[in-house]
Amino acid sequence: MTRAPVIGVLSLQGGVREHLEALTRAGATAVPVKTATALEGLDGLVVPGGESTAIGRLLRVFDLLDPLRDRLAAGLPAYGSCAGMVLLAEEVVDGLPGQPLLGGLDITVRRNAFGSQVDSFEADLPLDGLDGDVHAVFIRAPWVERVGDGVEVLAREAGGHPVAVRSGRLLATSFHPELTGDDRVHALFVDLVRSTMAAPTPGGAP
Repeated sequence: MTRAPVIGVLSLQGGVREHLEALTRAGATAVPVKTATALEGLDGLVVPGGESTAIGRLLRVFDLLDPLRDRLAAGLPAYGSCAGMVLLAEEVVDGLPGQPLLGGLDITVRRNAFGSQVDSFEADLPLDGLDGDVHAVFIRAPWVERVGDGVEVLAREAGGHPVAVRSGRLLATSFHPELTGDDRVHALFVDLVRSTMAAPTPGGAP
């Protein structure tokens, strides 16, 4: 039997517990990640919501920024929700000068694109790869303003901006599926990680 994928949740800020629980229900072995040592043995990583600039500062405080960048560049699958989408983007509009990003997704995002906390809202959206709409919770959420080559748009909000994207082993949403009890987005990521685990390594070895 194929082992359950080990997926870490960056545990510096945001809905860490909710992501851990959703990943577990989706069939993964979910573990919190707060040190570079905790990256060892991971098959995938979730970067949760929160405040992207604060998470960026904490990545430096905990000496995680460069190790995470290295693992992502080496092909570690990752899923980012809300602030996690910002951190995985290559470019951020209205970001702070020198704001640390993990990068990897060839997209440009706008922070807090829908407004402040009081402008938070919920909507039902179709998402490619899933049957039926996803109930999306937007809290000070970003949206995608530019999509690079090789980036697939999975969902758009009512105004037409992409709010869910995928590029290879990277997945990101503007919204928070961990808050709804609907684990299908997490299951989609777990399946992505499983397919990566099953893929041949360079040189042809399984």
